[in-house]
Amino acid sequence: MTETLSLLSAAVRDVHDFPKPGILFKDITPILSDGHLFRLAVDCFVDANAGKKIDKIVGIDARGFLFGAAAAYRMGVGFIPIRKKGKLPFETEAVTYSLEYGQSVVEMHVDAIRPGEQVVLIDDLLATGGTAAAAACLIAKLGGTLLEAQFLIELEFLAGRKALGPVPTRSFLKY
Repeated sequence: MTETLSLLSAAVRDVHDFPKPGILFKDITPILSDGHLFRLAVDCFVDANAGKKIDKIVGIDARGFLFGAAAAYRMGVGFIPIRKKGKLPFETEAVTYSLEYGQSVVEMHVDAIRPGEQVVLIDDLLATGGTAAAAACLIAKLGGTLLEAQFLIELEFLAGRKALGPVPTRSFLKY
């Protein structure tokens, strides 16, 4: 696993001043564009869930879809997208959460998770944790049991785990 994480970490590209001055963006597109690295990244999620009874993988818009859907496929379980407001075609449940300069809303279909289903949340990056906490709230609103929130990358200095409270959280690459 150490070699895998070293390869993945070496492929993450730092982009300075994106999307605004002062931000150091962790770009995962070099991982996505390399079939071997993409497989290694997906394997991290699949391996982390080995032996767990999981009914659904929930992925956060948009990069969480990439890893979450691939992991769900490999594990033979359902995949549920959490999207920004207005992007899902059926009746939804919504949660509003705070951003640095305002608020945002994420939604999930009302029939996406049945009460008692065992769920794992997957996204590419944990920063401040606001979006992940909103996703966890949606899962709980629909009666799902969130087993763990998993992220390829965690920006530890932003303390996003605090926003998730008691939710077990795992990240593979930490900065």
